[in-house]
Amino acid sequence: MEITVDTRSPTPHYEQIRSQITGFVLTGALPPGTQLPPIRQLAGHLGLSNGAVARAYKELEREGTVTTNGKKGTAIAPQDKRTAPGRTSPDRLAVLSDAAREYAAIAHSLGYDLTAASAALHSAMTSPFTKAPS
Repeated sequence: MEITVDTRSPTPHYEQIRSQITGFVLTGALPPGTQLPPIRQLAGHLGLSNGAVARAYKELEREGTVTTNGKKGTAIAPQDKRTAPGRTSPDRLAVLSDAAREYAAIAHSLGYDLTAASAALHSAMTSPFTKAPS
């Protein structure tokens, strides 16, 4: 998991950080209880102001994605404290759209057309071994 910020993007730095962390949480790359880096550490790593990272963390806390506990730092909130998983949100849709673009690029690079790629996706989603999102 690597957080990156495009300094040329019109999207504010804090929003880029917030959306990436949210995506990592939604995909399970950051499970509940995972400690996020301290604000100063992440800001230094990204070459940003502490304020940009602090605002991202504040937004994540406001939406229930993380909890902040003073000197213990900021951690991913337990599932029951976050938005219900069945609820549609722009972040969940963005994660799905990103995954779809990546899948489409892989299918295309392997020479598969839409019909074959759709069939493979359908098979994967209807497999009894496919775990439903939680």
